[in-house]
Amino acid sequence: MTPHLDVQVTEPSQVGEARRAASRLCLVHGFDETVSGRIALLVTELGTNLVRHASGGRLLIGCHAAADAVHVEILSIDSGPGMADVSRCLRDGYSSGNTPGTGFGAVQRLSTEFSVFSVAGQGTVILSRLRVPHGAASTAAKAPARFSYAGICLAAPGEAVSGDAWEMQILGDQARVALADGLGHGSSAAEAAEAAMAAFRRSTGSPAAVLEQAHPTMRSTRGAAMAVARLDASAGTLDFAGAGNIAGRIISGVEDRSLMSQHGALGLQIRKMQDVPYAWPLHALVILHSDGLTSRWKLDEAPGLIQCDPAVVAGWLIREHARGRDDVTVVVVKRG
Repeated sequence: MTPHLDVQVTEPSQVGEARRAASRLCLVHGFDETVSGRIALLVTELGTNLVRHASGGRLLIGCHAAADAVHVEILSIDSGPGMADVSRCLRDGYSSGNTPGTGFGAVQRLSTEFSVFSVAGQGTVILSRLRVPHGAASTAAKAPARFSYAGICLAAPGEAVSGDAWEMQILGDQARVALADGLGHGSSAAEAAEAAMAAFRRSTGSPAAVLEQAHPTMRSTRGAAMAVARLDASAGTLDFAGAGNIAGRIISGVEDRSLMSQHGALGLQIRKMQDVPYAWPLHALVILHSDGLTSRWKLDEAPGLIQCDPAVVAGWLIREHARGRDDVTVVVVKRG
């Protein structure tokens, strides 16, 4: 999972900057002119909306490759003024300024998936996701997935790469998710985090076994905090093990439970790892994040957020609680 591009959009010239960043991403993935033009239009509409109607705006642009498609995500995040009536704002013809009021409608129609969360007086997160099939991959409807998930990974201010990395593996009703935070910032931290992900891909067994297998292979790196969760959608359970400052929570409307990590860092020093089992209620989110997000966050001030797309939940947490001086990664998983 590659880091998202993070482009500040508070004045008109930055809309062009975001569009050019998206174009470079399109070139990397070899998208054709039709797809590239669609992505450019989505970025332009969302960026223009930020300039005209919001404060503290930014666009997060990223993509990840699945077995049959590349999923392009564009998140619009702002610090206000927020929307008191989201459904009204999404209707064609509605505008809070001197504009035709068709921007949101156009974005929604161009998107494969579209989701909005807003709190009046606080701010808004808008997700536009575009599914780009690989070659001749089928676009036919498929059986509902057992997991819905998303992750946002951002580099620290001034850094070209993020020292965090994450990955999700799904096999039927079971899945594994891992998050690593290389010590420090920059390329050396990124190398340590990627070494952790490479060990995760090779590993077998429980989350604790994964960490113990990864530990000796990472001695040549500067080390990393890492956590792994094994999820079972049918049983409604998860097993968790972590070393270092990766935080984990199970969040629902009635429960907020922290997942237990041990002190230490892979590649440097860890104690014997242990799996900790947890119940995973049907409507609860599993959230893992690096220490670029403050640990004392709550979702009480954002009623309805847990029903949103996982990418919107991750975007809102970053909007509200990112420290702003470190790499930050938030991964959100819910049962499909």
